[in-house]
Amino acid sequence: MKAWLLNDFGLDNLALGEVDTPTPKAGELLVKIGAVSLNYRDKAIVEGFYEPHLVPKPLIPVSDASGTVVAVGEGVSRFKVGDRVNSHLYSRWIDGEPGPDEPAYCFGMPLPGGLAEFMIIDEQSAVRAPDNLSDEEASTLPIAALTAWYSLVDYGQVQPGQTVLVQGTGGVSIFAVQLATALGAKVIVTSSSDANLEAVKKLGAVAGINYRTYPRWEEEVLKLTAGKGVDLLLDVAGGEGLNQSVLATKAAGKIAQVGFLTGQSTSLALMPLIFRQTTIRGIAVAPRSSFDRMNAFLNEHAIRPVIDRVYSFNEVHHAFEHLARGAFGKVVINVS
Repeated sequence: MKAWLLNDFGLDNLALGEVDTPTPKAGELLVKIGAVSLNYRDKAIVEGFYEPHLVPKPLIPVSDASGTVVAVGEGVSRFKVGDRVNSHLYSRWIDGEPGPDEPAYCFGMPLPGGLAEFMIIDEQSAVRAPDNLSDEEASTLPIAALTAWYSLVDYGQVQPGQTVLVQGTGGVSIFAVQLATALGAKVIVTSSSDANLEAVKKLGAVAGINYRTYPRWEEEVLKLTAGKGVDLLLDVAGGEGLNQSVLATKAAGKIAQVGFLTGQSTSLALMPLIFRQTTIRGIAVAPRSSFDRMNAFLNEHAIRPVIDRVYSFNEVHHAFEHLARGAFGKVVINVS
């Protein structure tokens, strides 16, 4: 089969090649990939700053895929040939709290990912793709949508009338706007683009703050919330900005730390954290059970993913470059 192989770190070392098509073992599905979507995790793996010591070479990268089951191993009962399925990043995290070794079983690193014509997925890990979404749309769900869902529902327990702040207008953030709005929350978005802020308002956001125009954006958040701060904040930036996130969150509020776009470390001021009694939780996607619940919610509320652009299987480098420039929603690669 054709597959994109990461032979060394750097986009120039991601090359199209051929490898043996895998054969499903007991309990496994062979999935013909229809589409994959890119996440910041994929970019970080290719560029060598995401746990580089764990990256096998060559590696078939990209975790998030959607496709059709074309063969099954012995004993498979959850799916049959012809079913459309999604990959699930943490292939062994099915329900409940995560185990200590979940990252060892992630698709796209260290396990082979979906940037190939075929992919092996354990039947317990696979998720039935929503019937009303194309492969391109369904491929956007495994990390971006599920991270937003888990932050809002399982962790944040967002209720109608509460206020949520979402940073940026990338994949996780756009899904968070759509999901939080459907949950009845009021959503505030920060971005460096006035055009993107206007666009997210059309998706349901009630206000937008340009953090370049207002470097102390947390003060603008307080103005919009009568001095209280937001109930839940999805922090995709990380770095030193986490201190501003604490100040933008209400007393006893919650921060979902989902990203590290501006840095993987921070100097956190403890006194505001203590006095505001803020809860900060690292979010590394979610269990499969949460994915199943999310898909039912997406169907119920007719939520469709926002895709910035779909690239062909031969345009993988262009797709990664688009992701690096920034995308409004998701960047998708059509494999089939």
